[in-house]
Amino acid sequence: MRKFAEDRLLVATHNQGKLEEIEHLLKPYSVSVCGAAELNLQEPDETETTFLGNARIKAHSASKATGLPALADDSGLSVAALNGAPGVYTADWAETETGRDFDMAMNKVHVLLKESGNLEPWLAKFCCTLVLAWPDGHDEVFEGEVQGRIVWPQRGKNGHGYDPIFLPDGYNVTFGEMDRWEKNKISHRADAFDKLVTGCFD
Repeated sequence: MRKFAEDRLLVATHNQGKLEEIEHLLKPYSVSVCGAAELNLQEPDETETTFLGNARIKAHSASKATGLPALADDSGLSVAALNGAPGVYTADWAETETGRDFDMAMNKVHVLLKESGNLEPWLAKFCCTLVLAWPDGHDEVFEGEVQGRIVWPQRGKNGHGYDPIFLPDGYNVTFGEMDRWEKNKISHRADAFDKLVTGCFD
């Protein structure tokens, strides 16, 4: 596994919250972190059908465009009773002509679960795949997940996306009811990041 020896890392995201989260996690390693918006990078088309495929597209595209090592993630919600959906299409389920509507997306999950005839508990997991890519084309891959179940109605206004309907195993509050930094300690992204730090930074 290749160790990260550079002093600057590009995070291939336009999401400021995600950027802050990664900056926070890498603080002990004296790495300067910058985001895609800062370097005026366009988001490439995500044409793959797996989290790994789309994370690779984003990481390699950003690294080639800037000459910097780049980190990208692709993540989503997988519901067992819906055969793993929405999965790689997690964000797509929220797309409307006027932007993303996650209330609509969460309602779609609930409606499909009811129509499926499957009884509660509706088991689910959040998955995250991280790809760290270098300009020479090399990459390292790290996968994380957090198990839980879908609850209805929605609970909590924190977090983003499907957080208000996801109850992680061992907790009685949804991701939508959790403090942001508390959630970040147990999330699918945290699991993948632990593996990244152990593999490439420690």
